[in-house]
Amino acid sequence: MSFDAKAFLASLTDLPGVYRMLDAHDNVLYVGKAKNLKKRVASYFRENLSSPRIAHMVSQIASIATTSTRTEAEALLLENNLIKSLAPRYNILFRDDKSYPYIVLTHDAFPRLAFYRGNPDRKAEYFGPYPSSWAVRDSIHLLQKMFRLRTCEETVFANRSRPCLLFQIKRCSGPCVDRISREDYAGDVQLAAMFLLGKQQEVTRRLTDLMDQAANSLAFEQAAIYRDQIQSLRQVQEKQYVSSSKGEDVDIVVALREAGQLCVNLAMVRGGRHLGDRPMFPSNAGDSSPAEAVAAFMRQHYAMHPAPARLIAAPAPAAEEGSSLSDLLAELAGRPLPVIEPRSLLHKAWVNMALQNAQLAVIARNQASAQQEQRLHALQEALGLSDSLQRIECFDISHTQGEATVASCVVYAGNGMKKSDYRRYNIRDIQPGDDYAAMRQAVTRRYEKIPAGDGIAPDLLLIDGGKGQISSAHAALADLGLAHWAMIGVAKGEGRKPGLETLIFPDGREPLQLEAQHPALHLIQEIRDEAHRFAITGHRAKRGKARKTSTLESLPGIGPARRKALVSRFGGLAGVLQASIEQLTQVPGISREQAEKIHAALH
Repeated sequence: MSFDAKAFLASLTDLPGVYRMLDAHDNVLYVGKAKNLKKRVASYFRENLSSPRIAHMVSQIASIATTSTRTEAEALLLENNLIKSLAPRYNILFRDDKSYPYIVLTHDAFPRLAFYRGNPDRKAEYFGPYPSSWAVRDSIHLLQKMFRLRTCEETVFANRSRPCLLFQIKRCSGPCVDRISREDYAGDVQLAAMFLLGKQQEVTRRLTDLMDQAANSLAFEQAAIYRDQIQSLRQVQEKQYVSSSKGEDVDIVVALREAGQLCVNLAMVRGGRHLGDRPMFPSNAGDSSPAEAVAAFMRQHYAMHPAPARLIAAPAPAAEEGSSLSDLLAELAGRPLPVIEPRSLLHKAWVNMALQNAQLAVIARNQASAQQEQRLHALQEALGLSDSLQRIECFDISHTQGEATVASCVVYAGNGMKKSDYRRYNIRDIQPGDDYAAMRQAVTRRYEKIPAGDGIAPDLLLIDGGKGQISSAHAALADLGLAHWAMIGVAKGEGRKPGLETLIFPDGREPLQLEAQHPALHLIQEIRDEAHRFAITGHRAKRGKARKTSTLESLPGIGPARRKALVSRFGGLAGVLQASIEQLTQVPGISREQAEKIHAALH
């Protein structure tokens, strides 16, 4: 039964909202938002659609579900949530970008300068987002050099008795040991914030005034410090190969389709400083145009992150889409937010650089993809497999003398590691140190639902280990009726030297040793090493938690309330270990006698 668009549109509201197009099996084909639901949905059922891809989607529609909202901005937020959770086939989907890094200045008595990932809150002052962690760390390094703000954790700061190395190399002013007054430090924090906001000229003017005042007061050492700060600031400005003297905050969003790839590149300029860019390759792009990709990126990105003063787009969204997008972004930002095309020479230089970097990203992606295809084919041939390899899963076990045993399973799919499918397993009810039992339990727990049709079967299973581990894993699969799966063990070579690994088969075939430069071996090593990394980080976290809890809980005469007070004061076991007896007595409820017992128990 075909979808009756005319009858559906007759009952549709003119309010803003979100629509979900579904096929005959209730699979979501597309999620969209609209300022006017009736007008937007009706546009899909006219004769001349924008592309064959959209026409093909409309031909599959069996029903449409709608949700009205109060504003278009609310509709955008709901649309983003649904796109990320449902991943509809016809939506251009950018990966979740909550991981953009920020620079943070805390609200402590002596604010801390730090790297931050996550959603900004009101507990500190945040600057960003930045396109990469490198851009943040480079900016922090510059700020340390110019303003000497502390970067240490609060527990370290509170427990220092002498300045650290950063003070010695003039990257910190030593507030932890009173080498700078609170007022002077606050002045440095204010200058750093102004620098991050792009007010370099104002910062230079203030530093120059302070230098002159210090010189007139014969405080020549302080004047020299201001002089060095001014010189550092000027060096930063001179190093900017593409910069704006206006101190602009601009995002440049470009897109291009080349060599079978659609790439969107975001370049960020903050305070006139070009901070680098971040190329992205959206999913489900199909035959979408670069202009459509730019509009989709802006809707998704700026619903999650603060927008700068202006946006430069190349190519610009189509006129109708651009007008709607500008209104929507202005509503999200709470102020006019123009989306402009590059006109000045500087803006054109920024766009050309962003497009060039997008082209380089496409070349690198295609080269990497071709290399991965070559490695997969080489592995298929080396193992004598008839079917191509699309999904490889690898297991590893990690523990310390049987303590806190953790198994990892990592997944290689789509020419790369698929971290969303990684899993860790806390191994239980086995003899400590029994790697064979741990492997058997992990494999069983990973695939026990496969026979019932739940889950994805790998094309190849890698086991980090020799005959014992591969036999245990194969036995677990046999119990599940999956013994026909292709699997190999990766036994470490002599001295654990990379390139000397031996591949062990569960069916008794002669072990296989590939040449050190064999592309198949390189792929196996990459996946095996990732499984080892994922296992050992999980094990260390579990072991550390267990040791921290048991150590604090075993302290003499310390109950839950005082234990909580210790953790609150010192940030955890590491801070308690560093604390002196005098510092322990400052914790509410801890007498000197108890402090001495705690100190003796931990040292």
